[in-house]
Amino acid sequence: MPDASPTNARFEQLLVCRAQEGDEEAFRALIAAYERRLLFFLRRTVNDEHAALDLLQDVWLIVFRKIRRLKSPAAFRVWIYQIAHDRAVSQVRRERREDDVLEAAASDAEIIAVDEFAQVDRADLVRNCLDRLPQEQRILLTLRFLEDLDLIELAETVRVPVGTIKSRLHYAKQAMRQMLKEYEHG
Repeated sequence: MPDASPTNARFEQLLVCRAQEGDEEAFRALIAAYERRLLFFLRRTVNDEHAALDLLQDVWLIVFRKIRRLKSPAAFRVWIYQIAHDRAVSQVRRERREDDVLEAAASDAEIIAVDEFAQVDRADLVRNCLDRLPQEQRILLTLRFLEDLDLIELAETVRVPVGTIKSRLHYAKQAMRQMLKEYEHG
């Protein structure tokens, strides 16, 4: 079977069409092409390895059940990231509600400070800064720079206008730069 990477758009569209017709091999090829990337995105969004793995399974179950209803095979990449985004945001909201309940019950709890890094390579530093950004900014930077979605695909994925995406990306990059400066000079 030819390369099933998301960069090979025509082949990906063929796989999607075949998966829509029930071809299990084509569906497995789509999983192989996207699984690591989706898992990375989900990890960055929910900050929990086990939750990300559970969400990844949920995403593939939804894709499996609904792929026949996808009208445009060319829209597969945006569609799958929309599903992952929606599942991750729901998970984070659910966790926040649980955290609020726990915080109210444990009024004497101490806040644990994040350890300072003595020596860290650039990739770890960037990952750490990315993890400290607000969820919305983390999602946009991950999808834009690590998953290489363009502005229109980003807008479709998070369901906001392109102008809003540009503005949010600007502030996310600004926040990331500031954090990196603080680590480098602090």
